[in-house]
Amino acid sequence: MPSLRISLVIPAYNEEGHLAACLRAALAQIEPFHEIIVVDNNSFDNTAAIVAQFPEVILLQESHQGVVFARERGFVASTGSIIARIDADTRLPKDWSRKVRTIFTDTSISAVTGSMEYYEIALPKLFNFSDLLLRRYYAAVLGKHMPLQAANMAIRREAWQAARHALCQKSGVHEDFDLSIHAHQLGSRVVFDERLTAAISYRQAGSSFASFAAYFWLCPKTYSAHGIKRGRHMYPVILPLIAAYPLFRVLYRGYDPELERFSIKKLLQNDTPVRVNPALFVD
Repeated sequence: MPSLRISLVIPAYNEEGHLAACLRAALAQIEPFHEIIVVDNNSFDNTAAIVAQFPEVILLQESHQGVVFARERGFVASTGSIIARIDADTRLPKDWSRKVRTIFTDTSISAVTGSMEYYEIALPKLFNFSDLLLRRYYAAVLGKHMPLQAANMAIRREAWQAARHALCQKSGVHEDFDLSIHAHQLGSRVVFDERLTAAISYRQAGSSFASFAAYFWLCPKTYSAHGIKRGRHMYPVILPLIAAYPLFRVLYRGYDPELERFSIKKLLQNDTPVRVNPALFVD
């Protein structure tokens, strides 16, 4: 299994707050990646300087704004037979690459996504458990149309190459969902495997209500844009998530990383950075 070469691609836009921890985790794998590629998508912070601190990591530039273009740049440059894709705030457990190799011993699998855990938010165990239930629900009701989660996914090179020229390059769709939809339409098998776990920040809760709602609303909308009716099964999950935004925002903005718990003082400081919605920020 270690002979299976896995390229890890990480699109990044102004990620100085999370990227170093992401790269340290990626480099700490029990079974090292074949290569780690960060694609800087016009960052104006210290993203590039942080990558420079890790000589093992390849840094590429993509001037066309949008995560779909940064992802494409990294995928094209990669040389592994498996292309793994995470976000710049993803923190991988040390056995993540080993689990990817194990999953792909099943030659019928073309792409895989897994479950998510959360940090930088109060009550993380509740969020982790809820997320797992949500993804199990999606796997049950969406079946073969199970979407890939960009922060925790891997795809065979030939499956991506087959779908590449059919992929959407516009604002208003989730690029990871779009990839899984087109891959499936071309005969690839996309699966959910909850053993493949990764951690991300719940920073979406720090955005405005309009941005938060738009982010989740685009999940079923992406399916609808491709003429897939199964996306309607997402609404029973999406609507409660949007309604719970005020609670999520308080739990996120009030989380104190030094104390590792909720803090009224931190909540009132109002200094939490806002994340750009990757589905809408496209040139």
